Amino acid sequence: MGLLSILKKMKQKEREVRLLMLGLDNAGKTTILKKFNGEDIDTISPTLGFNIKTLEHRNFKLNIWDVGGQRSLRSYWRNYFESTDGLIWVVDSADRLRLEDCKRELSVLLREEALDLDSIKTHHWCIRDCSAVTGDNLLAGIDWLMDDISCRIFTAD
Repeated sequence: MGLLSILKKMKQKEREVRLLMLGLDNAGKTTILKKFNGEDIDTISPTLGFNIKTLEHRNFKLNIWDVGGQRSLRSYWRNYFESTDGLIWVVDSADRLRLEDCKRELSVLLREEALDLDSIKTHHWCIRDCSAVTGDNLLAGIDWLMDDISCRIFTAD
């Protein structure tokens, strides 16, 4: 039995995943996390560093890391990649002035030259329109991510 198979079996028992939520500052990462957890979203301040929430969803234990998106913190994002099972990239689509900056930062993360998602073959990805304020489609996005992670991690070869 290979190391990967052993690790998959260990994770299968735990059904614990680590999710990393990144995006530009003020994109809505903390709002999404609080809304998903049923918390009040009326008073949210910028994340200086990171927030960690552990939630239960579909018999999974989700450890969600919400990392600040200020320009001064972006160089540290890579420090959070280890042991991460999935990445949630948050985009404020109403902030049209910063879409190019958002595209550039994601491209740097994926080591791609452009955001041309159709060309990204090294990662599984899905785009979900959602609202951090109303909660619309948040579950659909998390469910897609959990299905994808389950296929990759919790299914024995």
